[in-house]
Amino acid sequence: MTASLAALASSLPLQAGLFASQSGQLLVTLVAVAIIIIVGKFVLKLAWRLVTIGIVLVAAFFVLSTIGVI
Repeated sequence: MTASLAALASSLPLQAGLFASQSGQLLVTLVAVAIIIIVGKFVLKLAWRLVTIGIVLVAAFFVLSTIGVI
């Protein structure tokens, strides 16, 4: 029953004619781009945090090694 339910769920947009018109294709494309941008925003936020932490750690190591502590 799950396979038939999955087949029904995947064929609903095609039956609705969402991809039949250019405006439907444009809508699907814009929604996909919006999802990619939202996910990318969170990934870049994490990347900036990691880069900032790396800069602080390397700067601390540089200062400590310049002073002669390490």
